[in-house]
Amino acid sequence: MQKTRKLNIVLIVTVVCLCLFGILMIYSASCYSSNVLYGDSFHFVKKQCFGFLMGLGCLVFTARFDYHKYYKLRYWIIATSIILLVLVFVPGIGISANGARRWIGFGSFNLQSSEVAKFGFVIFSACYLSKNYKKTKTFMGILPILCVGGLICLLVMLEPNMSVTMCIAMVMIIMLIIGGMRWKHIVILAIPALALVVLLIVIEPYRLDRLMAFINPWANPKEEGYQLIQSLYSLGAGGFFGVGLFNSRQKYLFLPFSESDFIFAIIGEEFGFLGCVILIMVYILIISIGIKIAITSVDRLGTYLASGITSVIAVQMLINIAVVTGSIPPTGIPLPFMSAGGTSLMVFMAAIGILCNVGRSNQESANGFNLFKIKKIKEHK
Repeated sequence: MQKTRKLNIVLIVTVVCLCLFGILMIYSASCYSSNVLYGDSFHFVKKQCFGFLMGLGCLVFTARFDYHKYYKLRYWIIATSIILLVLVFVPGIGISANGARRWIGFGSFNLQSSEVAKFGFVIFSACYLSKNYKKTKTFMGILPILCVGGLICLLVMLEPNMSVTMCIAMVMIIMLIIGGMRWKHIVILAIPALALVVLLIVIEPYRLDRLMAFINPWANPKEEGYQLIQSLYSLGAGGFFGVGLFNSRQKYLFLPFSESDFIFAIIGEEFGFLGCVILIMVYILIISIGIKIAITSVDRLGTYLASGITSVIAVQMLINIAVVTGSIPPTGIPLPFMSAGGTSLMVFMAAIGILCNVGRSNQESANGFNLFKIKKIKEHK
């Protein structure tokens, strides 16, 4: 039990430190733009601190909440996720910004529905797979997950939010592979999926423009290629050791969304290549702990929950860094635990709490504690 307890402590301390470093970098990246736009250098920092405190509360709650209870709540969780996505399009509730409708608002409180839906889908999929793992060898067996995942992807795409759609789709495939889906089904699904991606790019001019900007951003440096060029300037200026904390030049209204989707570029500028490598190693530590919890889980539900949560963190981190470094076409997605965004921070910290609960339950069962839980665990096998 001591080993798992230490693993959970390492996970929580690492995540909290990452969040605090994120708040520091949000201030560095946004202090000038916040003062110009809102008259307050701490505008984004205050929101992030509120999200962090709320996230700590969510982490404590989910760490103590028996993850086996999610099975009874699975339909309520996925229904709530879908309703939140639908509310985005309801006038008076949905909030539009930068040509997209991704938030719902109640007074001064804003919520990004897709952030909640990602983990809602993970919980639903984990619960389904834990009871129907023998059916995943057939196409009909995986159809419920495909239908629910497809509906969520469709609603997110309509916002539009291509990056989160990609994240959810990739996590869905990863969970199905872990659940035992046959490779021939993967190939069957991959062909129409790739065709759909091409179609979505063709029918929306701005997506085609982004693809062209990715191929050659300097072809249109003041329009579609601007953000990627500024991001590369930021990373290049950092060199190996960086220009120093608070000394970024790109944050002076040169790099758009420097406090959110492109915060990794500011980190690269101020802390250099070495700082970026250390940050990536921290993410690898979190992901490796998640994988360890998944592998050592005493039941399938714990394995699928831990695998899904870890997949979301890994996929979203990889997409964000790939976009910032120009490795894939530009698209907006926050860097987990780091980018400005209260909803994202709260939901990711709540997910870490679930990981800790799975790990804690694993060790209790291994040491013969809590016979009631052991009975429940056997029921899920």
